[in-house]
Amino acid sequence: MTNLSRPVRVLIVDDSAVMRQLLASLLAIDPEIEVVGTAADPYIARERIKALNPDVVTLDVEMPHMDGLTFLRKIMTLRPMPVVMISTLTQRGADVTLEALEIGAVDFVAKPTDDLAHGLAELTAELQRKVKAAAGVRVGVRRAPAPRSPRHRPCRSTGKIVFVGASTGGVEAIKAVLMGLPADCPPTLITQHMPPRFTAGFAERLNRECPMKVSEAGAEEPIEPGHVYIAPGSHHLEIARGANGHVCHLSESPPVSGHRPSVDVLFRSAARVCGTSAVGAILTGMGKDGAEGLLELRRAGAITLGQDEESSLIYGMPRAAFDRGAVMQQYSLERMADAILDACEVDASHAGTRPSPGATAA
Repeated sequence: MTNLSRPVRVLIVDDSAVMRQLLASLLAIDPEIEVVGTAADPYIARERIKALNPDVVTLDVEMPHMDGLTFLRKIMTLRPMPVVMISTLTQRGADVTLEALEIGAVDFVAKPTDDLAHGLAELTAELQRKVKAAAGVRVGVRRAPAPRSPRHRPCRSTGKIVFVGASTGGVEAIKAVLMGLPADCPPTLITQHMPPRFTAGFAERLNRECPMKVSEAGAEEPIEPGHVYIAPGSHHLEIARGANGHVCHLSESPPVSGHRPSVDVLFRSAARVCGTSAVGAILTGMGKDGAEGLLELRRAGAITLGQDEESSLIYGMPRAAFDRGAVMQQYSLERMADAILDACEVDASHAGTRPSPGATAA
């Protein structure tokens, strides 16, 4: 539900007349959303943004005359406002969408490619939910971007393994955290809500820019220091015990908390397998996935951290976890990497009973 007392006013920007009509009809079903106009290209959209002052813009990734990324940069520079990208489930669509999220788009929705009847129902619910969530984002005070160069704080390992969950806003948040960790960081497993092609591209982008090795997790892949493992968009990611140490376990079991991959699944596996040697962190995101899993982690003796409201793009998942008592300490995104490293240097027998200065404790 939106916090606005009136319907969320949406402008649809797409070069396809069929897609404009489809998106408008799907959004109009929700009484909390009002489609105030459509535009076939960015030049028309620019004039309609001025005239209609929408709360949210949906923007096609690939547009004629001026591509979606160029137009998005102009919006974020001249008139920052919530933008939800409409993407294709192709590698090209994934790459452009990830760049759009880094530029400042709030979220994205992927067009269904097959099984249109089933895909349309999912698209409708997802589109309505994300548009309403975007309307509540404070775009003018966006979260701090990731540093351009990594920091080099050394890591004193105590055998800890880090588990991170994120959703809306996670593309920027995860990058910011990883850029604050050293190349020899503790093994780190991450679940970010994202479709399959997108997670592979996301991992590749992080691997190019971050100091440690980052890759999409493989089935039964050994878990090693200096390596970050991203849950594939088609599978749950869990940690498991292998013959020679911990390994990544991938599962195609049904969605949990409405998601596959699910943060709850990752955190619960960490609670079972790692207990006091785990550090859990829940970052920005819509919904409550991860809250129950993080609570299980805390009860197992792990140190559990949450992103604070001020730095979260959407304070949904961190709030749900904090309200349940799952979060021991809250930190701003800027301080999260140091908080993770601090937690990793705490001996398991003294795990997380005292917040660091400036942290918000539950």
